[in-house]
Amino acid sequence: MDLDAGDSPWGDVPSQSDATKSPAREDKPSNAPSPANPSQPDSQTSNPPRSPTSRKLPARKIGAQPTRLETVDGSHDPLGPLGVDEPAFPSASSSSEQAPTPPRKESSQTRNTRLSGGAQQASSSRSAAEAAERDDSSNLPRRTRGPPPVQPAGVGSLRQTQPSVSIEQAAKPSFDITVGDPHKVGDITSSHIVYQVRTKTTSKAYRQPDFAVSRRYRDFLWLYNSLHNNNPGIVVPPPPEKQAVGRFDSNFVESRRQALERMLNKIAHHSVLQHDADLKIFLESDAFSLDVKNKENREPDLGQNKGMFSSLGINVGGGGGKFVEHDDWFHDRRIYLDALENQLKALLKAIDTVVSQRKGLAEAAGDFAASLSSLAAVELSPSLSGPLAGLSDIQLRIRELYERQAQQDVLTLGITIDEYIRLISSIKQAFQQRQKAYHSWHNAESELQKRRNTHEKLLRQGKSQQDKLNEVGAGVADAERRAHSARLLFDDMGRLMRGELERFEREKVEDFKSGVETFLEGAVEAQKELIELWETFLMQLNAEEGGDPFHKPPAQPSTGEISKPDEAAQKPASSQDNDVEAAATATIEQEA
Repeated sequence: MDLDAGDSPWGDVPSQSDATKSPAREDKPSNAPSPANPSQPDSQTSNPPRSPTSRKLPARKIGAQPTRLETVDGSHDPLGPLGVDEPAFPSASSSSEQAPTPPRKESSQTRNTRLSGGAQQASSSRSAAEAAERDDSSNLPRRTRGPPPVQPAGVGSLRQTQPSVSIEQAAKPSFDITVGDPHKVGDITSSHIVYQVRTKTTSKAYRQPDFAVSRRYRDFLWLYNSLHNNNPGIVVPPPPEKQAVGRFDSNFVESRRQALERMLNKIAHHSVLQHDADLKIFLESDAFSLDVKNKENREPDLGQNKGMFSSLGINVGGGGGKFVEHDDWFHDRRIYLDALENQLKALLKAIDTVVSQRKGLAEAAGDFAASLSSLAAVELSPSLSGPLAGLSDIQLRIRELYERQAQQDVLTLGITIDEYIRLISSIKQAFQQRQKAYHSWHNAESELQKRRNTHEKLLRQGKSQQDKLNEVGAGVADAERRAHSARLLFDDMGRLMRGELERFEREKVEDFKSGVETFLEGAVEAQKELIELWETFLMQLNAEEGGDPFHKPPAQPSTGEISKPDEAAQKPASSQDNDVEAAATATIEQEA
């Protein structure tokens, strides 16, 4: 019985061999289900629907995007391990054991790459080739990496020995200030010493990194007063004191120059004072007198200890009565500073005595040298006049040594002692400012209490005008603000002075240690030089070879023959002995 394809009880179609089948149809497996209608075109029957596992994934084009290579174990991946060519159609066992992979949505970048022109296709193909080369290179054995190059020993050691600094210290500007070239200017009535102040700095607040100006002593004094008034509670390094007698002496000018230089460097290295506008005017201004006059015109109360107090509206003019210190720390520090000041003054007096004695020794050595020189000039014996003249020269050199040592004692230890005596005076001025802040705070509290009482009295009456009540209330608020500001200023000055006194102690130890070391080194070097002078003189006295070192032979006559006494004197000792022996023999023969 003839049955149609659709009437087949098994629903199958006999295999057909057609030479015109498409390649996709030839690759079709034999166990794939056939379509129910054999009369459909080949285009529809050649691509039957497949499961996601049996679908051949299209070749993914690699776009130009950053990738990160990781080592993955692909043995359990649905597509198999990486780098292994899988068949287009997995076996039934693998498809049954593993779940089908859901279709992945292509990224917009890949889609745009596929839709781009020929240039983008070429770039993507190059990227794919580079990726393939990277994959191939990853399979190759890794090349052994050699040891790093050896650096010179000097570079590493220098890098390790450099100390690490904080960000604040690295950002802090540096200053190097020198005070030099002191010279006298003016006539008899207005003569004074002018110094050249040269500054090298990394601060961006100045126009140039290196500049120089000319300043006199009163300009340094103005700088100290301005910084002291602008920064209450801070210990400002003071300048050396005035001196009416001997102010043009070379030793005094040199000691004052060094003191002024130390003052400026301490101010410039202070974390607060280095940012003061008055310091910038002092170091940089070419028209200093004009700038100071303009500043005083803008701030007429510059010399009345205002500064920060006036900016807060606090009156510090009056003392306010006796101050009783309630803080034990400040009380102990005040007693300590008084004792330290007395000890430093006694030490400075002792140093002055030592310097005076050295100068006296130098003067005595000069007088002794002059007397020896006069004695050597009148002495007829060359064997005595020579040593006397040599001793006179030694005493002259000893006089120079004593004078130089006396000057070094003043410039090393003496100037340090004098500086810290003046610093203690500056600290006491800071204490006085703190006392004024304390009195200002209590005065503000008293004023506040008065205004509060007045306000409460008006409130109890209840018949006063509202405008007056509002005015009194505004006064109470203003008094509260002033009292609060005065209290904060007093507390801030206390904390600030604690830090300043701790810094004073650290710097005091360092400066005195350096001063004492320099003083001792100078004393040792002076004693070594003195010993060397005496040893050299003693060697000259004990010299036996080469004749008398102190006796100078007389000049030879230019014309004529040598006289007989000179000829006899120039004969050697052996020839003179032979002549004496011959004369004695002749005398004996004549007597016989």
